[in-house]
Amino acid sequence: MSTSFAHRLGIEHPLIQAPMSGSTPPALVAAVSNAGGLGSLGAGYLEPAAIIAQAAQIRELSTQPYAIGLFVLPDEFEADMAAVAKARAQLDALMAHEGLDVRTSLPPRWAPRFSEQFAALCEARPAAAIFAFGVISPVQLHELHRRDIYVIGTATTVAEARAWADAGADAVSMQGAEAGGHRGSFLHEAGDAMIGLFALLPLAARAMTTLVRDVPVIAAGGIMDGRGMLAAEVLGAAASQLGTAFLTCPECSAAEAWKRDLPQAEEHRVTTIRGFSGRAARGLRNRFVEAMPQAAAGLPYPVLNALTAPLRRAAAEAGRGDLLSEWCGQAAGLVRPQPAAELVARLMHEYRLARRSLAH
Repeated sequence: MSTSFAHRLGIEHPLIQAPMSGSTPPALVAAVSNAGGLGSLGAGYLEPAAIIAQAAQIRELSTQPYAIGLFVLPDEFEADMAAVAKARAQLDALMAHEGLDVRTSLPPRWAPRFSEQFAALCEARPAAAIFAFGVISPVQLHELHRRDIYVIGTATTVAEARAWADAGADAVSMQGAEAGGHRGSFLHEAGDAMIGLFALLPLAARAMTTLVRDVPVIAAGGIMDGRGMLAAEVLGAAASQLGTAFLTCPECSAAEAWKRDLPQAEEHRVTTIRGFSGRAARGLRNRFVEAMPQAAAGLPYPVLNALTAPLRRAAAEAGRGDLLSEWCGQAAGLVRPQPAAELVARLMHEYRLARRSLAH
């Protein structure tokens, strides 16, 4: 793989642990970074103070480079409160039917303010910042570069990759249709941007070669082993970003029921879901997805995400994986439960073996 990408970030391997918001505690981030990859704190749901606190914890556990990931969103959201009330009634009825003693509630606000999260990221000063759901402003990009923070934008199409490159991003993470979790689309409807990674990579790599400056392409989506990393490199990727592969690591904070379900995940049951958060995301089709209330399915992100948060927490505490947002990529059944450092070493060993095999 490209050594220039790793050299620029000061990491040993061109391997990024995806910033999966809600599942990447400091212990996981530090373990990946200490093993030579780029650990990433998914901070999309965190308040600014929590971002600062968790960044400090990472620094206590590691002196190596790491990244912070954020969702690019407006600071304020308006919601149709009649639709919210209808969705709450249906969600509460579903939870009562499933035996969970929890009900929805209205949060003080629907999501943390992005401008305040961004300020906290700048204060934390990680080696890299990874953004999804949109492009940051020129002023924000300047602030990051002024602090020598490497900027990675998430794209699901070539047009979105160009938008990030034109904005001045240092690299673009190409999110294939196989990727787990929320879709990063911002110029297209999610359904129109479900492009397979190995079709998307060469298209994006070719587009980036037409630019005046070098903008590396990162592969994200369905990569679960070293062979996949090599395949991504052959198609033009400078690095690979893996998320689902790390979900079953003991350092990951994903619910235990979720971790138990992943090794048995059937590929045809990984689907695009809107009913947990209001935004298209890839995960397991489970009991909640099949019983998803119609009113809830129509609410936008982050309104629905805030409403279902207490239900998801209760499901996790009850060990009910079938009522959780079990985000995962298309090849989730290939997870290998093991400590993060061992997984990084295994991935790179597999990559080297595959490379030698290809050479012969």
